[in-house]
Amino acid sequence: MAALNVKIYNAEGAASGELTLDPKVFGVVPNKSLIHQVVVAHESNARESIAHTKTRGEVRGGGKKPWKQKHTGRARHGSTRSPIWKGGGAVFGPRNTRNWELKVNKKSKRAALKMVLSAKVADAKLVVLDSFDVKEYKTKPVALRLKKLPSAGRKLLLALPVMTPEAWKSVKNIPNVEVSRTDSLNVVDLLKRPYLITTTDGIAALTKTLS
Repeated sequence: MAALNVKIYNAEGAASGELTLDPKVFGVVPNKSLIHQVVVAHESNARESIAHTKTRGEVRGGGKKPWKQKHTGRARHGSTRSPIWKGGGAVFGPRNTRNWELKVNKKSKRAALKMVLSAKVADAKLVVLDSFDVKEYKTKPVALRLKKLPSAGRKLLLALPVMTPEAWKSVKNIPNVEVSRTDSLNVVDLLKRPYLITTTDGIAALTKTLS
């Protein structure tokens, strides 16, 4: 595989060098069906069963037989909580015990993550910083620095190998910017945001984890 090079940007938003990426991590040919499978599983596993209906055994009342079994001229019934009665239990209704979990093996998840990262590189939507040191709780300096990058004005995901409280609180209020640790990256978050910003240390961490 041919070597992949990306620019490194300094605090002023100017290119200060180049970084060679591992083609086994950032030069993988995408497989759309595999990426789709991982996305569906990720979103399904995050789904919570909220809607809940009661069965005839859970609805309050209905302990007494509505009328005697015979000689009334009416159909026989044992409980007013039967599903065919108004106010009765539900049949095949949604239950909060339903399990939406879909299993995808770790190799598939890692392969899909490498494919999405490779697509970012191919589309020139991976921005690498020389460092991202935030030593105080101030949003404005961080926002100004991000505006100087090629991803300015676009939705982006900032992934750092070490997430300090200062960096987290300084970034979280900036519009269209999501922040994450490099070891917590997933395919869905990367696909939702066109640009990925990380540091040279972040690239090293991703390479070590995925290679």
